[in-house]
Amino acid sequence: MRATQPSEESRALDYTQLFHFSGRRVMVIGSGSGIGRESAVALGAHGAAVVCADRDGAAAADTAAMIGDNASSITLDVLNHEAVGAAALQFGDIAALVFTAATNVRKRIADYTLDEFDRVVNLNLRASFSLIQAFAPAMAANGGGSIIGFASIRAVTVEPGQGVYAASKAGLVQLLRTAAAEYGPSGVRVNAISPGVVETPLTAQIKNNTEWYDAYASKSALGRWSRPEELAGAVVYLASDASSFVTGSVLTVDGGWTAVDGRFDPPNA
Repeated sequence: MRATQPSEESRALDYTQLFHFSGRRVMVIGSGSGIGRESAVALGAHGAAVVCADRDGAAAADTAAMIGDNASSITLDVLNHEAVGAAALQFGDIAALVFTAATNVRKRIADYTLDEFDRVVNLNLRASFSLIQAFAPAMAANGGGSIIGFASIRAVTVEPGQGVYAASKAGLVQLLRTAAAEYGPSGVRVNAISPGVVETPLTAQIKNNTEWYDAYASKSALGRWSRPEELAGAVVYLASDASSFVTGSVLTVDGGWTAVDGRFDPPNA
């Protein structure tokens, strides 16, 4: 069979530049700590001009200082719809938007209050909707861009006490996929990253419980939790030209958690 000839466009690609962001500005929301901070630092290391945004303005400024002169910071509460709209107007030229902010209340359904339900859904889902609604049209008008939201393996696999968090993350995945469909014709790519269990401030409480920590570690094929910096590569990939034909996708970074049953290791025959 005759080999297919590469297109003129593919032959013109400079593969050494796939992960370079020179001349591009990106925004990372939730960059004051954890996955957001590592994502911002990684994007800065690849040449992006990074806008570090966080409700904790001082923490965002610390991250910007870690990146250097090519970074700036703003205080942004994503629960404030007007503030999100103002940020979209101020930074309408960004090539990529990354948002990591999330919260969880670990309670069984019968024990949940409606206030707790609202707290989780408002940050994990409503705020994400607000960000997409504010930033995606400007990206479309500029000819394209990349939007990256952080879902979770809880969007597809659950445990007692994770109902509302899991529902919010499953909703986020479908919201991002819908945005991918709506803005794809304008060159805007929209994807989700789905981590497993990560050592972040959000999981500090259960990390300090040895039995809980070990149980979660044993669920992954790698036998441990992930570190925030191990999610940064997925962010750089989805924000970069290396993923130019990737949209409406969920990139799972869970150490094999959702691939391995893990209940029983059969003896050798």
